[in-house]
Amino acid sequence: MQSKYKYLIGVDGGGTGTRIIVASPDQQILAQAEGAPSALGQGIEKAWRAIMDTLALAFAKSNITVPMLSECAIGLGLSGANNIIWKNEFYLRNPGFKKILIDTDGFTTLMGAHGGKPGVIVAVGTGSVGMVLKTNGDRESVSGWGFPAGDEASGAWLGLRAASLTQKAMDGRRKNSTLTDSVTKFCGKTPDEFLGWLGEAKQNAFAKLAPLVFQSADSDPDAKKLLIKAGEEIAMMVRTLDPKNEYPLSICGRLGEALIPFLPEDIKARNQKAQGDSTIGALTLIAQQLK
Repeated sequence: MQSKYKYLIGVDGGGTGTRIIVASPDQQILAQAEGAPSALGQGIEKAWRAIMDTLALAFAKSNITVPMLSECAIGLGLSGANNIIWKNEFYLRNPGFKKILIDTDGFTTLMGAHGGKPGVIVAVGTGSVGMVLKTNGDRESVSGWGFPAGDEASGAWLGLRAASLTQKAMDGRRKNSTLTDSVTKFCGKTPDEFLGWLGEAKQNAFAKLAPLVFQSADSDPDAKKLLIKAGEEIAMMVRTLDPKNEYPLSICGRLGEALIPFLPEDIKARNQKAQGDSTIGALTLIAQQLK
């Protein structure tokens, strides 16, 4: 059935950016590109625009003639696809792809990490989610509730806590530290400047503070404690999803990989490198559907 399509497309769309791969019907990758965010929470029209712009860039970079959308099948792993209203609206605004399949970016990360086979992932970036695909085909997830109440261990979660420590330092409830000095340098050195930054800050803005936590970990005990706590949150997700250690585990995402040294030893020992990323997972998802 894949031969009916000229190209298969895999999309990973999150709050930080969009990544796309274009493949032949036998899943040989021909083109790829990165573009603007396409999380559904930012608006369906904006998400589609980012995806189409990034897809056009992928074809242009590889000097491939842009095909008719009706010649393409597309699989998408999108942040916010667990919201059925957003997901349905996204389907309704399909600009013309002959075959389209949407799932969460967490599930496509899981599909990519274990080659479409059963396993466990915890994906950590701007947000976070843990997922398991069981042998019987069932799937379960934890976390992924979104900013600010959920997404434990994520970049936004770390940044929010770094900002809280900095507020305490600015008004004298704790001493200044390497981390709080870095945050004030980034956000504003006076209370008025910092309040101005906080008034505009959303998930992505807080996530930009996460690198400061890592950079301060060797010289600031509180920064290191935040990273250890993040590791414990990841471990809790894993143990909830796979209490009997039945499935292979991959900690995914740039931030997830950076947090591996801060995981409890038993979880660290179980972790194995993902076979592929979320774009590969999205491609696998649509290819399986076509079969």
